[in-house]
Amino acid sequence: MTDAPLHPPAGPARRAVMAAAGAAGLTAALTACGADDASTDPSADGSGGSTGGTVLARAADIPEGGGRIFEDQGVVVTQPTAGTYKAFSSECTHLGCSVGSVANGVIRCPCHNSEFSVTDGGVRRGPATKPLAPAAITVSGDEIKLA
Repeated sequence: MTDAPLHPPAGPARRAVMAAAGAAGLTAALTACGADDASTDPSADGSGGSTGGTVLARAADIPEGGGRIFEDQGVVVTQPTAGTYKAFSSECTHLGCSVGSVANGVIRCPCHNSEFSVTDGGVRRGPATKPLAPAAITVSGDEIKLA
């Protein structure tokens, strides 16, 4: 038999403390790299933008009330109302499947039929319980770019 205690010492484990410190440092670094200008706003509305970024589509390519999925970039771009463009992650928040279609104001996931709003990415029908994450786009002239 050993003299070691049967119960571990109280308080957080060293590994947990180190992980929390690393996460805090990463959060601070990412926050410092963020931009303050509206051109990187995830809810870009077509009122302006920058010249940088990957061109995803022409404005005419995104149907009003619908959208288009860009699988390679992992985003879905929607046009909820005429001239207003939104972008969200194309990864369903339920189990991580890629969304499969956008029409009639709804982004649909084919895996378990979750539905999300083209306006704000909010859940319209589960099993997903969290909205799609917003993605940053810019709209300049007739070009929609990933910010």
